[in-house]
Amino acid sequence: MTELATMDFHPQPQAGEARPWAFPAPERGTLDNGLTVLRCHRPGQQVVAVEVILDAPLDAEPAGLDGVATIMTRAFSEGTDKHTAEEFAAELERCGATLDSHADHPGVRLSLEVPVSRLEKALGLLADALRAPAFEDSEIERLVANRLDEIPHETANPGRRAAKELYKRLFPATSRMSRPRQGTEETVEGIDSAAVRAFYERHVRPATATAVVVGDLTGVDLDALLGDTLGAWTGSPAKPSVVPAVTADDAGRVIIVDRPGSVQTQLLIGRVGADRHDRVWPAQVLGTYCLGGTLTSRLDRVLREEKGYTYGVRAFGQVLRSAPDGSGAAMLAISGSVDTPNTGPALDDLWTVLRTLAAEGLTDAERDVAVQNLVGVAPLKFETAAAVAGTLADQVEQHLPDDYQSTLYRQLAATGTVEATAAAVSAFPVDRLVTVLVGDAAQIEEPVRALGIGEVTVVPAE
Repeated sequence: MTELATMDFHPQPQAGEARPWAFPAPERGTLDNGLTVLRCHRPGQQVVAVEVILDAPLDAEPAGLDGVATIMTRAFSEGTDKHTAEEFAAELERCGATLDSHADHPGVRLSLEVPVSRLEKALGLLADALRAPAFEDSEIERLVANRLDEIPHETANPGRRAAKELYKRLFPATSRMSRPRQGTEETVEGIDSAAVRAFYERHVRPATATAVVVGDLTGVDLDALLGDTLGAWTGSPAKPSVVPAVTADDAGRVIIVDRPGSVQTQLLIGRVGADRHDRVWPAQVLGTYCLGGTLTSRLDRVLREEKGYTYGVRAFGQVLRSAPDGSGAAMLAISGSVDTPNTGPALDDLWTVLRTLAAEGLTDAERDVAVQNLVGVAPLKFETAAAVAGTLADQVEQHLPDDYQSTLYRQLAATGTVEATAAAVSAFPVDRLVTVLVGDAAQIEEPVRALGIGEVTVVPAE
């Protein structure tokens, strides 16, 4: 007789007691060369993240040279006074490090990630890139050519084309924000190594820069490491850049970027909203999330689940520039795509969602889900050193206090349904939205005109 096998069942694990969580608080200091340093010890994070924020805003680019900040930023990893471009890349690889960079309206950012055991070497390479970039003629020419190759692909991308048109329409032509961040074909063609070096010498210096270091710093003499690397970077003292206040025209109107034969219409509906220092910001974040922040939001529930017009529509707020005096701004937008025949009906239903929100408000259940999604998952969102460093760098760029993120989560949790509703309605008023549609004008123009959501203008796709 065969003996039956038996199984031993272990007791079901029980959940432990929840521990309080708060966004990590950094320590702030200054090196002898004037570089501000924020450090944050995160036990267990063996990959250290370093963010360097440079006070080189796009508004500082010389007239006719839009994109020079981007070319300079890309050139930081293309050789120094110690290494050629190939040698620099090889040294980074030996460290197991990655170095990324980008230029945006607030300034330039360099992002380094490296195992803590190779931190000294990687910081030395980062310091060399900032202290003595080569800016070789041949490398700058190659980067300019690469950038020129990218532009046609961006124009061919409906999402990128919609964003370009929205910024052009929202901001005055004299504003840097009205033009592509990385420059146009006409402006990039005029960039050479002399222009890049002039921009570097005018705006890149330790006295107006900040370095953020996050990771497991157990046994690391960070003061000594920084002193020997970033501390060796020298430059003249200077005051922070002064940039103009953000102005915009959000009078309700529709711009159709004509793409004959397109089977889909790309939607981008936007306006300019409050500076991140504004008291309404937490309620605006919460209300916008309820409107279109997730698959269960109102916009998705109607346009995707009920009507089947789209794979998804999102509402979001994105900081453009933030200033202590509140003169900055955020982009408030709704984006998505719908099939061409349903462009008119989809817009009609979208406007109905906004009108219903204004008339009836959000529900307590919507508010509760949004708070849970925004606040409850924060410990997971900031599991990595890079996520913490990136947020701290955002706060530096936006002139916010070091404890801002922790304060924001408390404010989100304390925001009620009525406040969130009022902020969302104020963020997306039905008569103050600039709507950009990238699609087949022959099919969508008349149905869109019939909606009466604003004057309609048709422009070529380029």
